[in-house]
Amino acid sequence: MTDDTENAGREAKLPLSGMRVIDISNVFSLPYAAGLLTDLGAEVIKIEGPARIDTTRGGNFSAVYADNEPGEDPWNRTATFNLLNRGKKSLTLDLREPAGRDVLRDLIKVSDILAENFTPRVMRGWGLDYPNATKLNPNLIMLSCSGYGREGPYATYPGQATTMEATHGLTHVTGYRGGEPSKAGQSFVDFLASWALVMGTTLAVRYRNRFSKGIWIDVAMYQLGCSMVSDYILDWEANGRLGERIGNRHPWLAPQGCYRCAGDDDWCVVSVHDDEEWAGLCRMIGQPDLAGDSRFATNEARMRNHDEIDTIIGAWTQGVGKFDAMHAFQAAGVRAGAVFDGRDMHLDRHAKARGMLELQRFPPERKIGDRPIIGRPWRLSGLPLSVRGPGPMLGQHNRDVLQGILGYDDARYAALEQSGIIATQPTSLRPIVRMGMDERVKRGRLASWDPDYKERLGLKD
Repeated sequence: MTDDTENAGREAKLPLSGMRVIDISNVFSLPYAAGLLTDLGAEVIKIEGPARIDTTRGGNFSAVYADNEPGEDPWNRTATFNLLNRGKKSLTLDLREPAGRDVLRDLIKVSDILAENFTPRVMRGWGLDYPNATKLNPNLIMLSCSGYGREGPYATYPGQATTMEATHGLTHVTGYRGGEPSKAGQSFVDFLASWALVMGTTLAVRYRNRFSKGIWIDVAMYQLGCSMVSDYILDWEANGRLGERIGNRHPWLAPQGCYRCAGDDDWCVVSVHDDEEWAGLCRMIGQPDLAGDSRFATNEARMRNHDEIDTIIGAWTQGVGKFDAMHAFQAAGVRAGAVFDGRDMHLDRHAKARGMLELQRFPPERKIGDRPIIGRPWRLSGLPLSVRGPGPMLGQHNRDVLQGILGYDDARYAALEQSGIIATQPTSLRPIVRMGMDERVKRGRLASWDPDYKERLGLKD
């Protein structure tokens, strides 16, 4: 642990040190981006309504509670909220009420960045869209993240990453040959948006530093998704071809696939790129003659007989652990990788060496203990980037923000509290599902769980 002087010196070196962000976003995309901004040194004030807390504070939607115990304040104990909103301050503010929006206006005047992910009508309806917000603060940088952007025929549609995969075409090309369209994963586009928003913020700060004026960043998650299938879009534009689903296979190289290994739901991916690699694979699995077999001797032949090759490779991998299979293929000169699950990612020695997971210590009164928090996908030379604190308790910094930053007197603070504009407990709470870990596995909500997970992670109670 470092003292306050050391902390101040460390934070002064961070890229966004001294910048204040007002975060009125919800769920995944922008909250996570704003959490990454705290890692870069920004002061981020997260605003939630007492009757409209962030969706990720609900354990039914986003993740189990710490130790699967809701406790007396379940809204402060969900893993996803504390990950996405690390390092932030929490201010509750009922923005449905004029008094709540007056506070927001005061904050805009003394902040650098306003971040929101409402549908466009909301900020316009409040008179706080970019043209109006800049009347309060001409140098304001505004981050807007919505499903379809602020203009165009789809602009008024609410956006959700889980359905947007269909509207931008990703599901059309995801799935097995001849099978139905499939999702790529949970909220895939949300995290594309998170990284785009972080990049957009840093570019906006550079722009403001150079030209002494703010700028508006309008991120449409739909367009980010389109960029992920840009090769298919280009193929249709240039050749009139519509992409098809090919599962784990490669469009023109064989074999490539994901093969079951020994163990419970363990897999290894393999990709062969030329005849030499194919010969190495055949020798490794103890069938060197297959390299000269007319069915498999050339890439074209292997493409035609891919099903047979899958059977051959699968027969070998099913008797070998996924990491042993990966190392054996790689030693033979074949591209291969074990399919990691959540457990593997936490215990992976390379992830540890890179500092991908950082131990976050929660205050004792929160009864959460030490937890590993995912860091950033990048490192900056010479800068001590780290997760700068846990996600905040609801309304934890009400007084710090309203009196410490805005200078409200006791009477005004008390009036906001008495009118329900601010609070430290939600006035509307989703039902809490109490379910043991074994029951979660039985119902398919979890694949498995390890009772000794704390010991394996080296955590203290």
